[in-house]
Amino acid sequence: MNEETVWQELSEISADPPETRDKCLKCKRPVPVCWCPGLPKHPVNPASRIIILQHPAEAKRCLRTAPMLALGLEPEKCTIYSTLYFRGKKFPLSKHEGLAEILNDKNTILLYPSPDAIALDKLNPVGVNGQKPYNLVLLDGTWPQAKAIYHSSPPLCFLRACKLVGVPTSEYVIRTQPTEGCLSTLETGAFALSILEGDPELKDKMLGPLHYLYFS
Repeated sequence: MNEETVWQELSEISADPPETRDKCLKCKRPVPVCWCPGLPKHPVNPASRIIILQHPAEAKRCLRTAPMLALGLEPEKCTIYSTLYFRGKKFPLSKHEGLAEILNDKNTILLYPSPDAIALDKLNPVGVNGQKPYNLVLLDGTWPQAKAIYHSSPPLCFLRACKLVGVPTSEYVIRTQPTEGCLSTLETGAFALSILEGDPELKDKMLGPLHYLYFS
């Protein structure tokens, strides 16, 4: 191929950026794989709230369920805290407005299987024996990333640790779970919140996006 031909072909390349697939304005995913029709008709408004501490690598993944959790709940019922840098795993930081106060609240619990963690269903549901709404802290990332957050964040070690027991197999089949009983962030939040609120139907409403994504 001579030089004149090369330049001719280059001149025919469009300067316009390539067309991209239309994206949903709500979930930011391409329209063909949007899961928003599975969201509750009205955002769920439990008494308790979920606090997500997100590993920076998790925020970059295309396949993640924390947005399903956030969009399925009223905005003030789910807050996601993340770090700026890939190696950032420490919570709270100065930019995490309100997080330090949440971690110091006596009604804050951490869902993490530490050696002294108790089964979540051993706690009083909201309203029983005067139990106030919980702040449920979830660590969002792979299992190694969740452990890194826990061990890099001393305040988490002082929280009451709880664990889910007897949970079904994860329906989040796109990402392989490391061991039996591991769940996606959406599933974890849905099952835990339904236990703390004493409302079994709550989890079904919250799991709608996951069911829509795989079974529609």
